[in-house]
Amino acid sequence: MAGLSTQMKHRDKDMVPRVLVIAMFSLMAASLAIVAYAQWFDVPQRGVVELAPVERQMALRFETSREGVSTVFDEGGTQIAHSADDKMGFIGVIGIALARERLVRDVPNTSPVTLMERTNGTYAIEDPATGWSVELIGYGADNVAAFAGLLD
Repeated sequence: MAGLSTQMKHRDKDMVPRVLVIAMFSLMAASLAIVAYAQWFDVPQRGVVELAPVERQMALRFETSREGVSTVFDEGGTQIAHSADDKMGFIGVIGIALARERLVRDVPNTSPVTLMERTNGTYAIEDPATGWSVELIGYGADNVAAFAGLLD
């Protein structure tokens, strides 16, 4: 019995080497110092996407069911997309995110959003009712194409 408790004591001591713990906290402190320096001395931000001017835009209305299926209507009330259609699942993802944002902000889920194509070829969705917006960058070609096709 005494051998097992001695063995466990040594095992617990060696599980995370002290030098690794010191390195981890040093890295955390260095990161905090760099961020604090940048904030206090107004270092300009880098890697921030500059929004290009809007080339085309369209008002859309989303209806999202409890199951997460979204239907998209144009200004005239005509159905132009459904998230259950082939390669349109991302429309349901955006519909759920929009419905959640409106629920949190206690805004009715009936007002239109704006789908925009920017002059640099990127797309964005903006909700004037809540101030929520999403730049459709880095979501994959099929996902962006689901929204790009709505403007054509």
